[in-house]
Amino acid sequence: MFDGMSRRVVSLWFPRLASDRVLRQYPIDGPFALTLKQNNANRIYCLNTEAIAQGLQQGMPYSDARAFCPDLKSAEAQPQYDLKFLQTLRRWATRYCPWVGLEGENGLVLDVTGSTHLYGGEEVMLSDMRSRLMRAGLSVQIGLADTRGAAWALAHYGEGVAASGNALPAIKSLPVAALRIDEKMSISLQRLGLRTIGDLAKAARAPLTRRFGPKLLLRLDQALDRQPEEISPQADAPHYAVRMTLPEPIGLLPDVMAGTERLLIQLCAKLKSQEMGARKLCVTLRRVDQDHQQVELRLARPLRNPQRILPLFERGLSEMDAGYGIDMLRLEATEVESLPVQQVSHVSDGGKDKLDDLISRLGTRIGLENIQRFLPADSHIPERSFIVASAAYSDPARTWAVINKRPISLFPPEPIAATGPRPPQRFRWRRMFLTTGRAIGPERIAPEWWLEDENWRSGLRDYWRVETRQGRRLWLFYTPQNPGWFVQGEFA
Repeated sequence: MFDGMSRRVVSLWFPRLASDRVLRQYPIDGPFALTLKQNNANRIYCLNTEAIAQGLQQGMPYSDARAFCPDLKSAEAQPQYDLKFLQTLRRWATRYCPWVGLEGENGLVLDVTGSTHLYGGEEVMLSDMRSRLMRAGLSVQIGLADTRGAAWALAHYGEGVAASGNALPAIKSLPVAALRIDEKMSISLQRLGLRTIGDLAKAARAPLTRRFGPKLLLRLDQALDRQPEEISPQADAPHYAVRMTLPEPIGLLPDVMAGTERLLIQLCAKLKSQEMGARKLCVTLRRVDQDHQQVELRLARPLRNPQRILPLFERGLSEMDAGYGIDMLRLEATEVESLPVQQVSHVSDGGKDKLDDLISRLGTRIGLENIQRFLPADSHIPERSFIVASAAYSDPARTWAVINKRPISLFPPEPIAATGPRPPQRFRWRRMFLTTGRAIGPERIAPEWWLEDENWRSGLRDYWRVETRQGRRLWLFYTPQNPGWFVQGEFA
């Protein structure tokens, strides 16, 4: 009860949410199906009404569906986008009441207690919901009752409105599966002759509890308002965006930079209050002719320092065409990451900040993905002693233990003509005749027998650092088991 008012709950079920979402963007006439790979089989994930009319069912193999319906058009399902779309519907549903939660993967539950009169009553509210969702291209089934369980049962198995204070007459003819129990329990109840909720409500409770446990009667009591069941509304995710409308159009770069700086200060203050940092920012400039231009900035590290971010926008903003002037600026952090407050240390980290800013600045020109760094790997084989990682999404290695020097340039072994276990006095490499001046070594490296590597089948290698009289400083190795000399690297 709520101030003497009976609690009323609305359950919205979207039986074809995934296919409706796709067809809203790409309308298709005829049978359509979304497929999803499950247990190494491509199966039907969601169907539209035409495909259902052809006799197709969810969960059947896609190959069988094509055999039954040759005209079937399909696409790959993307459940992550379906969930985002459901979140969008949740935000839309808050127009009816503030208490809106998700009901599984394709449903919503609304606690409309005390808000139905704002729309002229329950029937008018439900009619408004249905008409708006149908105009949006969504199939929906709606149930309204005093409890979440009864509303869910009506939405999934009959649609309708249960009278306030007594939900049993409206749901007693529904199957026991409408109580949100698993399929195995539902089949067991049907074998006992308890096919509907009405049959279950009349049955003795003690034998049912002994046989099926407390969950069955808990679901029944929740549907009949004998046990409470809460609705947990979800809070909207923080939105990191600010905007500025200008009384007079601007067009000069210093003016645009000044406006961007004011927006950055506001946005970074909001990020700081949430202990977040921006990873991707987007500035939208609206011209007086209603045209929009955008400048996107991707950062190597999450930041919320306006003084460090602002100079990175200069290149992109300088390339914008202001036309007859810009009358609105909007700044949004489209991608954010957690950036908790850190203890200030006496040890300066200015060098790391400058490196991150350099990576961001270069990334605006060539893309962050093209800036990479080497990180150490746990292997004594030269080719496996490092990995290449994206500089924007990795931290530099604090310690890189190197016992012996390694060449700055490493390439596949290139054979040279030489004999004997010691480096040759003269040899020809890459069409150059070189003379050995000083040789340091050998450093013997054995192959990692636990890993398959075609390049190391020749066995042991004795590496030498050879300084030639021509100035080349090369990394040579000799294979004693299969005599031969190779050049694999070059020092700076």
